[in-house]
Amino acid sequence: LLKLLKVYAEDKIVLPHTTHFMFSVFEEVGHGANSSIDPKTVEFLAVDMGAMGDDQQTDEYTVSICVKDASGPYHYNFRQHLVALAKAQDIPYKLDIYPYYGSDASAAMRAGTDIKHALLGAGIESSHSYERTHIDSIEATEKLVDAYLRSELVK
Repeated sequence: LLKLLKVYAEDKIVLPHTTHFMFSVFEEVGHGANSSIDPKTVEFLAVDMGAMGDDQQTDEYTVSICVKDASGPYHYNFRQHLVALAKAQDIPYKLDIYPYYGSDASAAMRAGTDIKHALLGAGIESSHSYERTHIDSIEATEKLVDAYLRSELVK
């Protein structure tokens, strides 16, 4: 995300919509970005990690798009929008479900916000330990975030 912000600033790229970038911690326990969401926000994309493991689809070479986590499903049309962007730009992706996982987007939903929400991230092995991935997964994540930021709002 920081690399994208640098590119946008240096190249004077104007995104099609007002965009706020928040960097937070403690999303797994229900805290995080939900304490400072602008009331005019209509979409919330959490960029976190795709947890690799038994019974997971996520791998270290693609961007993971979350279907649902421990809090419930993510916004269907938003997910479909991300999948369509990935397909259109040949960005390798996997869809996955994380039954023991929470994100800033799910924390925002639990806090009562009325926004479309989605979650994506690089496939990461050994979350909260000696984490590792492949550069391909990071690049796929960056490309999908960039494609999303330049796209129209989710319908």
